Amino acid sequence: MGEIDPAFIQEPEHRPKLSTIEVEEIPVIDLPVSNPGDTKQLASEIGNACKNWGFFQLVNHGVPLELRRRIEKVAKTFFDLPIEEKRKVKRDELNFTGYHDKEHTKTVRDWKEVFDMLIQDPTFLPASPERDDEEIRTYTNKWPEETCQEYAREVEKLAFKLLELISLSLGLPANRLSDYFKHLTGMLRLNYYPPCPSPEMALGVGQHRDGGALTVLAQDDVGGLQIKRQSDGEWIPVKPIPNAYIINIADSLFRTYYKTGVLQVWSNDLYVSAEHRVVVNSKRERFSIPFFFFPSHYVTVKPLEELVNEQNPAKYKEYNWGKYYVNRTGSNYKKLDAENVQFDHFKSSE
Repeated sequence: MGEIDPAFIQEPEHRPKLSTIEVEEIPVIDLPVSNPGDTKQLASEIGNACKNWGFFQLVNHGVPLELRRRIEKVAKTFFDLPIEEKRKVKRDELNFTGYHDKEHTKTVRDWKEVFDMLIQDPTFLPASPERDDEEIRTYTNKWPEETCQEYAREVEKLAFKLLELISLSLGLPANRLSDYFKHLTGMLRLNYYPPCPSPEMALGVGQHRDGGALTVLAQDDVGGLQIKRQSDGEWIPVKPIPNAYIINIADSLFRTYYKTGVLQVWSNDLYVSAEHRVVVNSKRERFSIPFFFFPSHYVTVKPLEELVNEQNPAKYKEYNWGKYYVNRTGSNYKKLDAENVQFDHFKSSE
C-alpha cells in the first residue's frame, strides 16, 4: 500500500484488521407504533439495546427518503469542491462551525474531512469553561444551507421521539428529559472519508465514546463503522441497512471524545456509551451524516434522582453541560499531547 503522513498512523494496538468476520448484528428496531401496547414493547426493545450495545439500527423512522437523498447530494457537492473553496468556510478557534480536515481523536489525526452546522442557529454557549465566567457567546452557521436546515428539523423530531422512548424504557414519564433540550446545543455534521492508501495503518475516526445524549447517524452503503462489543472487546462492523439510521445513545462524533455520554450519566450506568471507530478503505470514498443531540448549555448533568437510592448511589458528580462542551470543543481544535478530559473524571469515588 502507499505511504501516509505519520500524523495519521495509529499505534499498533489500535490498528484495524482489514479481514471481516461473521458476527451477530446490533439490534434492528422498527419504529412505527399503532397502539399503547406497541409503545411499551418498543420502549423495552430500545432499553435492551441501550443496556447491551449502546447502539441500534432504526427502520421506518419517518424521515423522508427524498430529503435524505438531497442532503447526501449536498455533502457530495461540497466535498468535491477544490480545497481552496472549502477552506473559505473553515473552522477556527473562535467558531467551531464550518469545514475542518485536521481533526484528531485523542492524539492521532483522523482520515476524514468534516463540515459542522448548528442545529439551532443561533446557538448560545458559555464564552469559556471557567466556572466564574458568566458571559454567554452567540454562535452562528457559516453556511446556512436550506436542505441541511430542513433535514435537521426532521431528524430533530425523530430525536425527541427517541428521547421519549428512552425515558419510558427507564420507567420514567415520556417527557422526563425533554426540558433539558429547550435550547439544544447540538450539531449536524457532514463527514467525508476519502480512499486511504494505507487503510491498515489509519482510522477514519479513532476509537472513542461519545458525549452528548443521542447521535442519529445516516451512512452510505460503503460501511466502516465498528462497535466494540462489551462481552469480549471484539470490533463488530455495522452492516449498512438501506435508508436506516444508526442510533448511539451518546453517539458518533463531534470532535468531543468522551469516555462516557450524558445518557450514561443520567441513567447512572444502567445504559452504556459504547466505544466505536471508523475504518477506511483504499478504493471507495465514504459519506456519513451524524446528527448530534446535545442539551441546553445551562443544564446540570447528574444521575436522575429517580434512579438513585441507597442500594444504587450516584456514580457521577454533577457538572454543567455548556462549560464542559466549550472546554472540549476548544481543546480539540488542535492536536493534544495527551488524552482529553473525559467524563470518567466526573465519576464519584467509591
